[in-house]
Amino acid sequence: MIESGTLYIVATPIGNLEDITLRALRILGEVDLIAAEDTRHSQRLLQHYDISTRLTSLHDHNESQRATQLIEKLNLGQNIALISDAGTPLISDPGYGLVCHCSAAGVKVVPLPGPCAAITALCAAGLATDRFKFEGFLPVKAVAKQQVLQRLLTETSTSVFYESPRRVAETVKQIVIELGESRQMVLAKELTKTFETFYSGTAEDCLTWLEADANHQRGEFVLMIAGEKQDQTEVSADALNLLKLLVKELPLKKAAAVTAAQYGLKKNQLYQLGLELNL
Repeated sequence: MIESGTLYIVATPIGNLEDITLRALRILGEVDLIAAEDTRHSQRLLQHYDISTRLTSLHDHNESQRATQLIEKLNLGQNIALISDAGTPLISDPGYGLVCHCSAAGVKVVPLPGPCAAITALCAAGLATDRFKFEGFLPVKAVAKQQVLQRLLTETSTSVFYESPRRVAETVKQIVIELGESRQMVLAKELTKTFETFYSGTAEDCLTWLEADANHQRGEFVLMIAGEKQDQTEVSADALNLLKLLVKELPLKKAAAVTAAQYGLKKNQLYQLGLELNL
């Protein structure tokens, strides 16, 4: 039995239609209205399960206006389900504005667990999952993307990103430049679909694989980057003094690289030390 005036956050399959839960099917069939990112796309899912609930659109371009209308319906006692094109709403998908409005208006919000591409990919990637950070989509602009990736130089947990097929090769190329060709990573694409693929190796390996065949760049991607391994190698006083001298003339990243080459240390360790010392 569903409560009146409730917004249900319903996760839907990211590929294989069998991945929807029994509870999700029941809620989608019982609510008064389904707010969907793309009604035409979602209609195929509903038709597959013979669900006739009325659909309305809610996407990035109309969410602010549509949220007000949906809150009015919820306050009148109607029940609404929020779905995205695939996976869990709000996770790099629309819905944040609506949920915020519901919270402010005292409307009950009930989440239904289900598919999420980031979690699905992590489970089979073979990278550490005790600590990970989800970053969504990387910025499109090169400088902003570079800044995000540079922050991962000393990140010790696994980092997870989404990426589109038209940008994936360029993004991995940037990962090679910023994090080094030997950084371990995993590419996952077309999850739960016929051509589901996982490819793991160094950043350089992954770039080579992507560029070897145009088909390798097709599909929606989850990029997972291994964390930097903590290095306990002691930094000598001479190395530290050189680093301090170099940062007066060079950016910290470059100064760390030069010092690392001179003393046989890891540049990421020196970069982190520089940050800690506010060099």
